[in-house]
Amino acid sequence: MYMNKPMDKTHFPEMNLLYRGKVRDIYDLNDKLLIVTSDRISAFDVVMNNTIPDKGKVLTQISLFWFEKMQSIIPNHLITADVAQMPDICQPYASNLENRSMLVKKAKPLPVECVVRGYISGSGWKSYQNDSTICGIQLPKGLKQSDELPEPIFTPSTKAEQGEHDENITFETVVNMIGKDSAEKIKDLSLEIYQEGRRWANEKGIIIADTKFEFGFLDNGELVLIDEVLTPDSSRFWPKDQYQPGGPQVSFDKQFMRDHLEQLDWNKQPPPPELSQEIIDKTREKYIEALTRLTGMTNV
Repeated sequence: MYMNKPMDKTHFPEMNLLYRGKVRDIYDLNDKLLIVTSDRISAFDVVMNNTIPDKGKVLTQISLFWFEKMQSIIPNHLITADVAQMPDICQPYASNLENRSMLVKKAKPLPVECVVRGYISGSGWKSYQNDSTICGIQLPKGLKQSDELPEPIFTPSTKAEQGEHDENITFETVVNMIGKDSAEKIKDLSLEIYQEGRRWANEKGIIIADTKFEFGFLDNGELVLIDEVLTPDSSRFWPKDQYQPGGPQVSFDKQFMRDHLEQLDWNKQPPPPELSQEIIDKTREKYIEALTRLTGMTNV
């Protein structure tokens, strides 16, 4: 049914596997890193047993698109996504790496998930229902689920270990963690990148409700954008023509799968339930449509 076999895990014996995350496998190539994005998918911080074919390629191509588009705002860690330009040690695995890998500069990641919200949903909605705040930011009374906020807000969270949950924190906590200058810098950058991405997506019929960014410092002290940018894994994408505040939204991201899992008798702990072929196919379709709308690419 699919052009290529889904990729669950990479196995490159000659390379040093540094870390296998929920979605990405990262290899240490001495002064550089090789990031390979698999077709794994997680929900509620649990990696599913099933893969979503081509998902890793979609995430990589969308991130590459945004990395280039955001260059005028902040540099990033990308060296190349052209496998032919990667070190010799990568070449035997070229078919595995094609369209789903990035060779990047090593950076020291900041210990903060930089979340920006333009609409109220997810954990932000839950927090607002408690006391009308998100991450200590007071919001107007009377907002409905999925309402647009008066202006985008920076709502950082911790970076949890795999299997753990990120926790929302205040800006003051970020200041205590990384210092005032760095905290203000990543806040301003996060809001600027979000606004730029939101404008572009809006023209393509997509509402970016919220998203998260990661930043890191290179050895020379330069702050760069790292990991992934404005993808269906790191963001909530809603079709603009179907947007209707007052409840959950139709989406171009893995919220579709989350909604399915919420209806099951599952405690959100491993082992995860099996996904039906219908759920796999529909999730894949949503990722591909997000890629096509944002970048104009019709296949991966």
